[in-house]
Amino acid sequence: MTPSHLLLISVASIWGFAFVAQSAGMDYLEPHSFNAARFVLGALSLVPLWLIMSRGKMPHGRTLWIGGLLAGCVMFGGFTFQQIGLLHTSAGNAGFITGMYIVMVPIVGTLLGQSTNPQTWIGVVLAVLGLYSLTIGPDFKVNYGDFLELVGALFWTAHVLIIGWLSRKVDAISLSICQFGVAAVLAALFAITTESPSLTNFQAAWMPLLYAGIASSGIACTLQIIAQRKVEPSVTALILSTEAVFAVIGGWLLLGESMGSKQLLGCSLMLMGMLISQWPVGRQRALATEGEG
Repeated sequence: MTPSHLLLISVASIWGFAFVAQSAGMDYLEPHSFNAARFVLGALSLVPLWLIMSRGKMPHGRTLWIGGLLAGCVMFGGFTFQQIGLLHTSAGNAGFITGMYIVMVPIVGTLLGQSTNPQTWIGVVLAVLGLYSLTIGPDFKVNYGDFLELVGALFWTAHVLIIGWLSRKVDAISLSICQFGVAAVLAALFAITTESPSLTNFQAAWMPLLYAGIASSGIACTLQIIAQRKVEPSVTALILSTEAVFAVIGGWLLLGESMGSKQLLGCSLMLMGMLISQWPVGRQRALATEGEG
């Protein structure tokens, strides 16, 4: 295992434990207020990295601003459903259901005309079975919080596709700061009009906010950029999918959450589906071709 792989595992653990921070933050702040603060912190935490990499040159270009606006709106939607969902479900459930975007992305890619290998469909089937076991109750009703997390996963699917397209056209750090800024404005507007945030509440939630805003955004983003320079995209996705496992561990260690056999089965099936759908096959195919020659 290389240092880059270890960095990606660190990113997955930071993101997984962020569900704990988000859940804990709800003890003091309402969803939009919490998100507005974390988005501002996320943008500010990336400014030093941007100054180093861009050497102080102001970002420009229509693609960057329009792309940042689009990505920020979708990010706002994803985090909004995720944060409100955490009021009604556990951090572990939220982590696994959010991770469904890993298998949703290739499905949407197929609809857009991209090729999909058989192992992806095996992973999709396992993930759907796991989602059923995790979220469907004995009366065939879906928990409200789990449903919101699933809607959020649809937004994260769109976000991955949008970022994948934009990353080839604009500077990644400038785009991240731009999207965090847009999401912060939207969350602040909703917080002011629908919630009652106060300075006392923000002060009480300082620790979850610092973790979600700086560690989960600025630090994790930086580590991911450094690590992905030397790791294949398929392997990166495979490692990052373990974020869901760290969410369960964090909920168990820090929030006292527990899961029954049905929920554990669902998590296991979803994790298997995520791993199988993203398991790298390029090198195996290359070796097979060489053997045939």
